[in-house]
Amino acid sequence: MPTLTVEELNEYVRKSLAGDPMLRGLRLKGELSNFKRHVSGHWYFTLKDSQSAVNCVMFRSAAIGVTFSPTDGQRVVLRGSVGLYVKTGSYQFYAEGMEQDGMGELYLRMEALKNKLAGEGLFDAALKKPLPLFPRGIGIITSGTGAVIHDIARVAWRRDPGMPLYLYPVAVQGQGAAEQIARALGVMDRLDDVDVIIVGRGGGSVEDLWPFNEEVVARAIASCHKPVVSAVGHETDFTIADFTADLRAPTPSAAAELTVPPRDALAAEIAKLRFRLSRAGVAAAAEKEAVLAGLQRRLAERSPSNQLHSATERSAALGARLALLCQTQLVALSGRLGAAVARVNAAGPEATLQRGYALVKQGGKAVSGTAELDAEHPFTVILRDGWIEAKANLVVKGREERP
Repeated sequence: MPTLTVEELNEYVRKSLAGDPMLRGLRLKGELSNFKRHVSGHWYFTLKDSQSAVNCVMFRSAAIGVTFSPTDGQRVVLRGSVGLYVKTGSYQFYAEGMEQDGMGELYLRMEALKNKLAGEGLFDAALKKPLPLFPRGIGIITSGTGAVIHDIARVAWRRDPGMPLYLYPVAVQGQGAAEQIARALGVMDRLDDVDVIIVGRGGGSVEDLWPFNEEVVARAIASCHKPVVSAVGHETDFTIADFTADLRAPTPSAAAELTVPPRDALAAEIAKLRFRLSRAGVAAAAEKEAVLAGLQRRLAERSPSNQLHSATERSAALGARLALLCQTQLVALSGRLGAAVARVNAAGPEATLQRGYALVKQGGKAVSGTAELDAEHPFTVILRDGWIEAKANLVVKGREERP
């Protein structure tokens, strides 16, 4: 009996399968599951029925001829052949064509439940709760042994090393998983230190993700008082939990990004806001100081002491003006008085005496006419340089010249 290498055995089986006419040109029907589009353009998926499943591949050259967009849960009819992938020794169906053959049972169940819950308003955007800006702690509901918890912790602690994470480990697939998830949601919702809840798992087939399509999980999410972030599968996977949750994250890592604020960025923003607040405070204080200085100036101008000082200055100025005016008036009056005195002096007896006339007095009174002279008594004749005591020998009235 010959001894073969693994490669020789796989190659022999591959050729055997390729040479069997029963395995070529087949039409194979079933339900799509775990459908993936590779960056190369090739499609990789599983085709299953209620009893069995087979891995399938559809190369890009054949995929571009498909007239619809395949999704998990769809029932299709494939056209192709069976072959062996030598590298792994696994056989698979190589699809060369694909046609729709109705919808799968799981897909129909999911659509029926989605329509029911949507009719009750569980997906209403108005009911979505916002995520807290600074959560005290993050509750995580997922498998305790999978990669999801490590991905969430890695991203969360990179953004904020001090963020508390609370894990409630549950089964995320299989019998009883939905009930565990619903129970964990109720527990997390009652924890005081948890402000937001992440519920999810990594990628998988429709069957693997099915607990997140169960009604009990959807209603548990809707009943939470705290915001719930759904992070189920990959970006292309959608479950009823995604529609019920307050926010859907495309991946568990993205859920950590959405729920945990970056400490360094927040510190920088706080520092910037503190600087702006300080600058605004300084500007406001300067403005208030200017207003206060103006009010103090106006108050000082209106204070009794300043008003008294101003009144005193005005009084002094008025006094000076009055003194100047009086002096001016006095000078003018003095001049007028001097002129009057001069005129009086010029018209008075002294000036008359200086011009060679004489003044006659009798009994201390000036005699201006003969009728006023008492001839029986003496009288005084006042001259420029003296006076004469005289007695009238003859009194003649009128201006006749003396003989």
